[in-house]
Amino acid sequence: MPTNVYFNQYDYAPEQVLYEDLVIESIQIYGHDVKYIPRVLNNYDELYTEDTISSFENTIDIEMYVKSVDGFTGDGIFLSKYGLEIRDEVTFTVAKRRFERQVTGVDPSRNVPKEGDLIYFPLNKKPFQIKFVDYKPFFYQLGKLQTYDLVCELFEYSSETFNTGNTEIDEIQTKFDFNVHQGSLVTQDGFMLKTQNGEALLQVEWQSDSVDYGSDNEYVRDEAVANGIFDWSELDPFSEGLYE
Repeated sequence: MPTNVYFNQYDYAPEQVLYEDLVIESIQIYGHDVKYIPRVLNNYDELYTEDTISSFENTIDIEMYVKSVDGFTGDGIFLSKYGLEIRDEVTFTVAKRRFERQVTGVDPSRNVPKEGDLIYFPLNKKPFQIKFVDYKPFFYQLGKLQTYDLVCELFEYSSETFNTGNTEIDEIQTKFDFNVHQGSLVTQDGFMLKTQNGEALLQVEWQSDSVDYGSDNEYVRDEAVANGIFDWSELDPFSEGLYE
């Protein structure tokens, strides 16, 4: 039996646009206003495919539908060998046309959502990092692809720089940052490490004035010194003699 001739979403562009309008309207009715935060790669490592000094410099308002209607998924809260960890996951659905208008219009380098970008969810005031982008959440049932599905995990801070201008979001760095910034002091007696807000983080005094700690470790390479630092006797915990 042939399909209904009055519905032609596969070959008729105006009908495809109509379905897309209905999808966008549904997301705007049942969705949430979130903030999309693009990740800026400042020193991308081609070998390890990572950037250890990436930053977040802008926030973009956009609506998304929370597809995880039963609550957060993922591993949740569990006790690991590193302590208590929270691995909440959530899936957001965003309309392609709205993403192109709201995000790509502000940041042309973001023509599609990218893994590593953040989504700030005001409902629980937490940032979520995009782990996977599903470009085909459903297979052309409405004639073409109208949405993206963004699988996100609760963001874990890792020395990124936040300079978005949004106080709530930028406080993430203030709360968790322990990196050493400009303002650290190095003197003849030792050195002091400071955090970004100028607070003293660590103060260390030199053990010997004759040692140049900024050199290429020739001091440690000296055999006599090395033998005094590393104990390779039979009582060494890594040797077999301890258990004989």
